[in-house]
Amino acid sequence: MSTLTLILVVLAIGVVGFVVVRQRAMSSADGDARNLHSLPFYYGSNALIFACVPAFLLMILWLILQPILINNAVSSSIPDSAIAEGGSRGLVMSDVRRVADGLNTAVQEGQMTEEMARDMRVDFTNVRDRLGEVGVALGSNVTETTLNAAQRYRSLDARYGLFMALAVLALAACGVTLAYTQTDRDFRARNTVEATVRVLLIFASTIAILTTVGIIFSLLFETINFFRQYSWTDFFFSTNWSPNFRGNSDLGILPLLWGTLYISFIALLVAVPIGLFAAIYLSEYAGPKLRSVAKPAIEILAGIPTIVYGLFALVTVGPFLRDYFAEPTGFGGSASSVMTAGLVMGIMLIPFVSSLSDDIINAVPQSLRDGSLGLGATQSETIRQVILPAALPGIVGAVLLAASRAIGETMIVVLGAGAAARLSLNPFEAMTTVTVKIVSQLTGDTDFSSPETLVAFALGLTLFVMTLGLNVFALFIVRKYREQYE
Repeated sequence: MSTLTLILVVLAIGVVGFVVVRQRAMSSADGDARNLHSLPFYYGSNALIFACVPAFLLMILWLILQPILINNAVSSSIPDSAIAEGGSRGLVMSDVRRVADGLNTAVQEGQMTEEMARDMRVDFTNVRDRLGEVGVALGSNVTETTLNAAQRYRSLDARYGLFMALAVLALAACGVTLAYTQTDRDFRARNTVEATVRVLLIFASTIAILTTVGIIFSLLFETINFFRQYSWTDFFFSTNWSPNFRGNSDLGILPLLWGTLYISFIALLVAVPIGLFAAIYLSEYAGPKLRSVAKPAIEILAGIPTIVYGLFALVTVGPFLRDYFAEPTGFGGSASSVMTAGLVMGIMLIPFVSSLSDDIINAVPQSLRDGSLGLGATQSETIRQVILPAALPGIVGAVLLAASRAIGETMIVVLGAGAAARLSLNPFEAMTTVTVKIVSQLTGDTDFSSPETLVAFALGLTLFVMTLGLNVFALFIVRKYREQYE
């Protein structure tokens, strides 16, 4: 039974329980809802909650633990002799999972029978050919041992999936039964339902905090593992980035930080003035008709996928800058450059600055405008000396949002700026950012015990600390200026 089917069945049990328990509550009150402690809806909702909430919690917990248990069981059954020299057990398990998925696909498409996919004594060459027919490419390191492990993986996955379905359905049925037995005219169903909903709301409100804590600790632990294998002084102060998965890597972060800050600086130089001036015009000068057209037109930029911006940088902006600026001035001959990525990223950030700043400027009390104009100030003087200082905290927040978006951008940098890690002031040279290298170090079948892979977590933690420091500094500035206008 698939997970979606199981969810639908549990919901169906809950709906049936809702109807049955509601009818039992009405029967206990002789058909008169006024004799009940709570409205009939609460009695049915109590059964729905008892059926669905525990069952779904068990399902979530099971889905989290099941892959871990299966992976450990299969991994321990693979002999050390089956691991190729220079390889690792983690890479072998990656092949096992890929072959297991291929077996599932082959069975679904009729390329092999379930008995063939499950039997560990079948001909390896035959199964290998069948997997090739469904597009599963097997490398030379995939052996008969790997196939047997994949078959065991499928067997355990199916068995545990069956156990999960039975346990979840049994728990849902028990929940409905419990709600049915405790339902009578004096049962405080409303109190129970409201208390349960309150707990769910509290849990939902803590998800963001728990997610943030989880991200920090996951980055922190892997970063500690990285610094156990690689010197932190070389990481923070080396000017060379040259990873090599065979050893002797240079993993200095300075070239990546320079590329990140350089591209983000150019992007903000483009986005902040244009976005802020557009917001001032839309909020203070434009009429209602023009505003109703111009603001949605600007916000369309925020809905364009970043890969489209990257293609725009690669095909249009990069060649244009190369042909008309870089080559004539002798600054370079490549279409991939810091300037290309910065300009396109700045265009992408315009709606972030413009839309937020426009809302913030419109939130400035009209009494400030009227007072300034009443004292004889012109409209431009009112904007410059009254409205913008009053809206400064919000504008700073809009700029920070744009800066965070620029620092975390990847696709535009990959297609527009290239992947070269270097320290240079030339804006027409190819450079790269921290986020691009995080992706490149984690792409493919990588060994998570090597410093070349663990460096991605160190890069992520460094970027997180930088962004946090930027936010703290901005908060200090905002509070300082806010005191003058409140």
